[in-house]
Amino acid sequence: MTAQEQVNELITRARAAQKIFEGFSQEQVDRAVQAIGKAIYDNAKPLAEMAVAETKMGNVNDKIAKNMGKPKVTWYKLKGVPSRGVIRRIPEEGLVEVAKPIGVIGAITPVTNPIMTPIHNSMIALKGGNAIIVCPHPSAFESGKETVRIMREALKAVGAPEDLIQVVGEASIEVSGLIMSSCDSSIATGGPMMVKAVYSSGKPAFGVGAGNVQSLWDADADFDSAITKTITGRTYDNGVLCTCEQTIHVPEAKVEEVAAKFAAQGAYVITDPAEVSKLRDFVFPGGALNKDAVGIKPYLIAKGAGIEVPEDTRLLVVKVDKFGADETLCKEKLFPVLALAPYTTWENCVDHAATNINNEGTGHSCALHSNTPANVEYAAERISVSRFVVNQIGSNSLGGTLANGLNPTGTLGCGSWGNNSISENLWWKHLVNVSRIAYEIPDAPGLKLSDEELWAL
Repeated sequence: MTAQEQVNELITRARAAQKIFEGFSQEQVDRAVQAIGKAIYDNAKPLAEMAVAETKMGNVNDKIAKNMGKPKVTWYKLKGVPSRGVIRRIPEEGLVEVAKPIGVIGAITPVTNPIMTPIHNSMIALKGGNAIIVCPHPSAFESGKETVRIMREALKAVGAPEDLIQVVGEASIEVSGLIMSSCDSSIATGGPMMVKAVYSSGKPAFGVGAGNVQSLWDADADFDSAITKTITGRTYDNGVLCTCEQTIHVPEAKVEEVAAKFAAQGAYVITDPAEVSKLRDFVFPGGALNKDAVGIKPYLIAKGAGIEVPEDTRLLVVKVDKFGADETLCKEKLFPVLALAPYTTWENCVDHAATNINNEGTGHSCALHSNTPANVEYAAERISVSRFVVNQIGSNSLGGTLANGLNPTGTLGCGSWGNNSISENLWWKHLVNVSRIAYEIPDAPGLKLSDEELWAL
């Protein structure tokens, strides 16, 4: 069977299942969404072990937390939300909104999140009444297949068509390309080449931009809390998430204190120019990311760079004094290495962060530690990213949590800055079409205004 024939069969089965699902009630849809989320939640540990064994990236405990946390918060924020038929009435505007499925969604998933991304995409796709076909990364193919198998069993148990969720028979660029061009819409969570491909498929698509989360620490921040949260975020799953903090910007007067506190919590702080150079050359040989360093332990990174550190080192912290294109260590690092940069004024801090973002990571995210809303908003007005979290762990909170208002997601849109179609977290509302019924409003305020009143400022 050719690749095209394989894809045609998947699409045919998906359309048949989606047609049946389209007739399900809101209660039946929600039962299916809940079932697949709970199934992955219940199988978090074996799936985490399988992913680490297959990809050689990250660590089991953090992947367990990820595999449990994402479906949990996703279900919490989907539960009780209308997504079928009439979803909203706006009487003051005479509008009624009716949601309708897109149809069949293609989902390209990354090697760094082979379980979390498929379960999130599947939950929001089904919430909108769609079917989904998962295309795992070649280096995480077995993990992706097992994730889909578990979700299909959960669908069968609640009387929903199993073919609402399918996985490709092989992981290849050709098959992924055919899926993207054959489905009604696609989601690409992965590297820039894959995102570019999905936007070139000729079908509506949702992609992500490069990450490079800047963490700005205000003078009035709780530095002890910021240090603990940053270590947690930067080391989460050995630093493979695009939401992990990459560079922290700290008041110049606090640099030595902050470095000492990092060291006290198990970090190895690198300030010697020779060691800084060794680290830079190892993790960014020729200026490009060393793929062999992705998702491995700090000790192994240091060893590869020829730097002696204790085997139980939690994090490598490297002091930098240049930014943007002048310092590759200020780029996105998919491993537990954190750049530490001093600043003199808040304006100076924001400028440094913006320089790094404009070099890589435009449109993605920032994490701020501050108790001054005016400073937070000053940064938000000047740095071109789609989301800012305040006094939180970047890796956990930027993708949405129970404790903030961001929608939980595995696909963080970066807007036009990152060549993406959305500048927010991908959610079920992006995977439906909405029809709008417009009733006349006889007493609409605008009808009562004279032209002079209407044009007045």
